Amino acid sequence: MKKPLDCAILKLFTKIEEASPGDVLEMLKSDYGNMRPFTKKGVSDVLMTAVVNGILEEAHYELDKNDDLVIYYRANEEGRAIINRYLPD
Repeated sequence: MKKPLDCAILKLFTKIEEASPGDVLEMLKSDYGNMRPFTKKGVSDVLMTAVVNGILEEAHYELDKNDDLVIYYRANEEGRAIINRYLPD
């Protein structure tokens, strides 16, 4: 059974250094691509909520080829511990 999407997004950050919402969409597309909330906005909402709750942090920003702001997120050591404590493998 698959984890709920928001849990899968958080768990992903225990296995990677950092990612943007677009990166998350690419990495989880095969398992979650057909779900209604699997959109850039849906993923961004999960990531921003995790930042507000101290689980993730913003790593850096850059502009893409269309001059749109892209925010990259990461889980620091404490954030990874929280995620792994509440979302075991």
